[in-house]
Amino acid sequence: MSVFRQQIEHLEDSPIVEVFRSGFGMEGLIPMWAGEPDVPTPQFIRDAATKALNEGKTFYSYNRGLPELRDAIAAYLKGLYGVDIADDRIAFTLSGMNAVMQVAQATVNPGDNVVAITPSWPNIMRAMQINGADVREVMLGQGNDGWRLDLDRVFAACDDKTRVIYLASPGNPTGWMIERPQAEELLAFCRAKNIAILSDEVYHRIVYDRPRAFSFLEIAKPEDPLFVVNSFSKSWAMTGWRLGWVTYPAGGVANFEKLIQFNTSGGVEFLQHGCIAALKHGEDFVQFFVERCRKAREIANARLAAMPRVHNIPNNGAFYAMFGVDGMTDSLQFCLRAVQEAKIGMAPGTSFGKGAEHLVRICYAKSAENITEAMDRLERFVADYVEK
Repeated sequence: MSVFRQQIEHLEDSPIVEVFRSGFGMEGLIPMWAGEPDVPTPQFIRDAATKALNEGKTFYSYNRGLPELRDAIAAYLKGLYGVDIADDRIAFTLSGMNAVMQVAQATVNPGDNVVAITPSWPNIMRAMQINGADVREVMLGQGNDGWRLDLDRVFAACDDKTRVIYLASPGNPTGWMIERPQAEELLAFCRAKNIAILSDEVYHRIVYDRPRAFSFLEIAKPEDPLFVVNSFSKSWAMTGWRLGWVTYPAGGVANFEKLIQFNTSGGVEFLQHGCIAALKHGEDFVQFFVERCRKAREIANARLAAMPRVHNIPNNGAFYAMFGVDGMTDSLQFCLRAVQEAKIGMAPGTSFGKGAEHLVRICYAKSAENITEAMDRLERFVADYVEK
């Protein structure tokens, strides 16, 4: 008899990990499977953390993060969205994923359900399952004009055991973004039903048709059932730092103080000084990074559009392309073969929820040279591909 809970033993490993393991360390492979850029964290952020480390800032920190970091987060949100977020609604977390896990711990009981708008990053759904919730997927529609959300399908998936509706905007892997009218309708529904919204806004700055993505923070009241998760990973190229933050409803500070206390007891102090530097002095880098992604996106989209058998789904957010290939029904095997035969690492659509098995995701947050070479290899691989 196993000592492990069934929720853990029955969790499916991410197919992305299987592809990653098949090519990890392979010489000459171009990795596009993970959502991270090929540029290191900016020097000024590293310098701020190094300075704090050298000054001996190595002691226990506040559960919710340094007061000056929480102040910097509030000022950043105010400058971006024109909203005032009280200090007692902000918590620094050890990664965006850590924030998601704490939201799951705060909201769901075994036997509850969570409605997830998919395709989406699988870790979110796994966090809910670990905490005993059933996940109900509502897939975005897709067409030549991109991805579309049918709110009626979302509402129909909810019942009296629904505790959370999850969405990512801009989305991973889709790049889809919710617009204000649908966000207002969704928020009104959740207010009436006492259902929490978990809004993953990690890619909020990486958009190409506007300065930033819309945020639920722009329309929500402090007491609304809204949790917004963000991260330092993407906009400031800090993926390996594993640092993020969450805003939660007014009155939730005691709950999050306890959740952080019993999960991590707070974050590393000297790293938080790097986060403060990112928020206060990072705008030039964010603009540089978005433009770099824009150029790579133009290359990837143009090449995918010109490839026979390939059907790219357009989007205006995040740094991913998601496409289908005629004759490919098993995206995991497609990606495993691409590692060995073309030396390109891609993420199989089967990782991101039901209905995406026929799709593949690539991360194009790469140099123009790398993304061009990757497209050359992909074009040759697709031309020769026959599903076995």
